Amino acid sequence: MLTVALVLAGLAALVHVYIFWLESLAFPTAGRKAFGIGAEDAAVMRPWAFNQGFYNLFLAAVTAAGIAMVSSDRHASVALVVAGVGSMLAAALVLVGSDPGKARGALVQGLFPALALVSLALWAWT
Repeated sequence: MLTVALVLAGLAALVHVYIFWLESLAFPTAGRKAFGIGAEDAAVMRPWAFNQGFYNLFLAAVTAAGIAMVSSDRHASVALVVAGVGSMLAAALVLVGSDPGKARGALVQGLFPALALVSLALWAWT
């Protein structure tokens, strides 16, 4: 079950790297379209999106670091993965809680982290 959890955490990290790309690197084009933002609003929102993208990249990095060290320090590995995917899931819950119209985005952002946490819990309890 630990392997399943780490695969799901890896998928969550990849989704957040993609979100980083949309928000920080491709915001004026593909990112703007993905988030349904008009050109005028995008110019104002770009600094926010740039910063937000790096937040997502850092969550992915913490999760990836946890995955990478599973064979050398399992306790630290699990702690990093829980911190990374737990923060991803919390952000998804805040998103849908603050704007129910963003449920699809919250699902994309939070599904793999939620499944990773459930898998980790099952692994820990068996």
